Amino acid sequence: MKRSYPDVLDPALVGTYPASAMSGGGYVWDAVLEYRVWCHPERGAVDLDDGSDYYYSFASFADAFSFAEATEGAEKPLALIVQEEYIDEPTPGAYRHVKERRIAEWQVEFLSRPRRTPRTIPDFMAPDAPSNRLAIIRGQA
Repeated sequence: MKRSYPDVLDPALVGTYPASAMSGGGYVWDAVLEYRVWCHPERGAVDLDDGSDYYYSFASFADAFSFAEATEGAEKPLALIVQEEYIDEPTPGAYRHVKERRIAEWQVEFLSRPRRTPRTIPDFMAPDAPSNRLAIIRGQA
């Protein structure tokens, strides 16, 4: 499904970020750094590095989506996001507000959640938060 997703923070930096990043998590996002399409030679992608997986970086979701659709052995696009602070859940239902920068790869569908605001995490962590705290993250509370 082709959708519209946010623009990247700085198109001039696309392709300059390290390949290794956290995977998912944190519940909130601050900005998209780039869109990535991972390619897998074992699934039919051109073998550019002795069988190792590799990715291409894009400044827009539309370009990443088009490339993924046209490329054998390519995954669906992912978003490389930055979190200036985030919510850690070390065990189910136990939340911790982490105030440090983290870069993570996310499923692009997670970008349908509103961007973090100064109130998102404090409201989520508040003792009087709704029983379904994720409604805050989804912009429904």
